[in-house]
Amino acid sequence: MTYNLFISHSWTYSDAYEKLVALLDAKPYFSYKNYSVPKNDPIHHAYYDYQLKAAIKVQMQPASCVLILAGVYASYSKWINIEIELAQQMGKTIIAIEPWGSEKTSATVKNAANKIVKWNTDSIVDAIRGY
Repeated sequence: MTYNLFISHSWTYSDAYEKLVALLDAKPYFSYKNYSVPKNDPIHHAYYDYQLKAAIKVQMQPASCVLILAGVYASYSKWINIEIELAQQMGKTIIAIEPWGSEKTSATVKNAANKIVKWNTDSIVDAIRGY
């Protein structure tokens, strides 16, 4: 089975996103399609919020699950708040991933999540498979 995922992230903190993708890619017997917003996507240049929201919605639509890195920066991101709102409107499962070794995490993300997991490949994959 192939899982359709939307991985929410901030390109300002792209190392965490890239590490998460590497974890998922390295998991044996786990197949997924990544519907995340690519770094060179024109969504980044949306002039109005409604354009940004519409573009994210189109990108997220095929995903069955939304993964959100629950770093503290997430609490202050307009994008992540929009992604949470859209995921909830579309009935998507939200999995919050607490960053490796973090003491502070985003209450905004964790409160919106259907499931909260630690930065551990098996925990993340089990949560995805569970939905």
